[in-house]
Amino acid sequence: MKNNYQNKIDTVISKIKNANKILIGAGSGLSTAAGITYSGNRFRENFENFIQKYSLIDMYSAGFYPFKTSEEKWAYWSRHIKLNRYDDYGTALYKELYDIVKEKEYFVITTNVDYLFYKTGFDENKIFAVQGDYGKFQCSIPCHNKLYNNKNLIMQMVNEQKDCKIPSELIPKCPICGKEMEINIRKDSAFVQDKNWIKASDNYLNFIGKYGKENIVLLELGVGYNTPNIIKYPFEKITYNFPNVTLVRINKDFSEANIDNKNKTITFNENIRQVLDSIKLQINN
Repeated sequence: MKNNYQNKIDTVISKIKNANKILIGAGSGLSTAAGITYSGNRFRENFENFIQKYSLIDMYSAGFYPFKTSEEKWAYWSRHIKLNRYDDYGTALYKELYDIVKEKEYFVITTNVDYLFYKTGFDENKIFAVQGDYGKFQCSIPCHNKLYNNKNLIMQMVNEQKDCKIPSELIPKCPICGKEMEINIRKDSAFVQDKNWIKASDNYLNFIGKYGKENIVLLELGVGYNTPNIIKYPFEKITYNFPNVTLVRINKDFSEANIDNKNKTITFNENIRQVLDSIKLQINN
């Protein structure tokens, strides 16, 4: 006799095979399952000198640390960005997810800023990274709505920093107004939504706007309650409003089904990697 876990896996596989569309909603839990952890050994191994100097405890809280100078701030952030945006961590799990959905009409909405969907085969026209991208600079004011690739300067900051400081001449400055640049991640009202962000938003709205009586699977992966208005609540609304929608919610801490959608929701509190491994293993059989 199959256990409850296997019964749910079988149901998800059947739903995916019969789906006309798949909408993926990805939060930080997906990248954590992929190995992009912000604490523990990965943090200690890469930030030992910052930990000793500033008593930092993890990468998340370090992002709010009040560094006294821009030289110190960019020394930390350049290493953070290199590690979480440019180094080759976490791609295997994302590639596995891509293999599950690649033959379907799919779209991705994510609050992650690590660019892993783009790195692993997903069509860039089918991704909406709502909260920005570690790989972009923007004016801190902002005086204009243009973004700038930061890889070369970030790598230079990492290579030339000493005693947790970068050389002053490497502090990024806006080419228009001369003010210091910032990373293009949503933290306040100064967040820049450039033309590519607007296009991605339109693509997402067009995708969900075409729902009707089709069979739809919503894959909600590692989404918590930091920003529930972006993925969690809209997915609940879609599940409630459309007749043939199945919500698959995979999250160790927040896997419960909304009572109004309980009969249309399949929940897993197992590790995301375990669940995706089980789906991938059987979906082509």
